[in-house]
Amino acid sequence: MSGFPILRMRRLRRTPALRRLVQETHLAPSQLVWPLFVCHGEGVRREVAALPGVHQTSVDELVKDAARGAQLGLGGIILFGLPAAKDATGSEAYDEQGIVQQAIRAVKRAAPGLLVIGDVCLCEYTDHGHCGVISDGDVENDASVHLLGKVAVTQARAGVDLVAPSDMMDGRVSGIRKALDAAGFTHLPILSYAAKFASAFYGPFREAAGSTPQFGDRQTYQMQVTNGDEALREIRLDVEEGADLIMVKPALPCLDIIRRAREEFGAPLAAYQVSGEYAMIKAAAARGMLDETRAMWETLYAIRRAGADIILTYFAPVVGELL
Repeated sequence: MSGFPILRMRRLRRTPALRRLVQETHLAPSQLVWPLFVCHGEGVRREVAALPGVHQTSVDELVKDAARGAQLGLGGIILFGLPAAKDATGSEAYDEQGIVQQAIRAVKRAAPGLLVIGDVCLCEYTDHGHCGVISDGDVENDASVHLLGKVAVTQARAGVDLVAPSDMMDGRVSGIRKALDAAGFTHLPILSYAAKFASAFYGPFREAAGSTPQFGDRQTYQMQVTNGDEALREIRLDVEEGADLIMVKPALPCLDIIRRAREEFGAPLAAYQVSGEYAMIKAAAARGMLDETRAMWETLYAIRRAGADIILTYFAPVVGELL
């Protein structure tokens, strides 16, 4: 055709080999973190109804998953605990013999090379389901930060490799850093849930972790989903307070925030493909509406393309097997 451009973009799409050759965005198992839910008991492996393929497991079963994660070369696991009992201050979260502390010790014995991250929060452990101490019907910020420091220290004593505060209290990175340093854990890094939005996509997680608030919601501490500039301010504050890694949550609705954080901050950047994102793909695939594997890859590549170095995802073991 006369005058047709010499450059034809389709030339490099003709074969799988050519497409692989020019692929810009890549995934490796080492970039993936697997969220796991640990409960009391023995021989427990309960599937979470809202999250097909995700289980609540006792420590002995969790160790098997951890060994699988290590064998697959995953970047690590992050632990969420289901306590034996709940109370107003979530005391099992900072108990030296709490369920997550037990799990950390067991995993480090069984798979010492596997990175173990401890989620630092109180919502799974409190009888009211909020991420801190309640005073006059609201979450008391500074008293909550004090308890979060205790959570981080007990996890550190158990041998955790990273602590990850997910509460969104003001000043909690600084408070946790001071608590860790005072206890002799100056070497322990903090992965901050720096921009965590009050998202509708957390519903299935709350079933898995038993962390649904018993009154109100979390909009007084988690971020308003409309606010991108505020997210950048939150991240900047956490970096200034000593966060070693930063996280954006949820991932897919916040690709713009991931991109902006990538461009503005030098800290390693994580994104959490949360329970609702995973559950949507699973539900649509179960109804024949889309190809689950292709949707999984596409969403994960989108998160990487936006700029995330690390992805927390329930798909981690499946992706690890395929890679």
